[in-house]
Amino acid sequence: MLTLAVQPNARKTEVVGLLEGALRLKLAAPPIDGQANVALTAWLAKELGLPKRAVRLRRGAAARHKQVEIDAPLVVVRAWLEMRLDGATG
Repeated sequence: MLTLAVQPNARKTEVVGLLEGALRLKLAAPPIDGQANVALTAWLAKELGLPKRAVRLRRGAAARHKQVEIDAPLVVVRAWLEMRLDGATG
């Protein structure tokens, strides 16, 4: 399970740091008709090299704070998080 703080309607999708224990993301998708949620799960799957079905939104469909379930080894997700947080701007 990964906790996220998502800001939709950004210029590009990127990790910007941590916010109160959640991974803070800017998301280049509007929060209209679930478009941001679809874009979020697709982006995470691509980033982690997983099929789209391996990333599922579990909580926060209509909120900025979300939880996603990722079907991948913890070591893979941790390595990705460390890489992204090292390069985060915020």
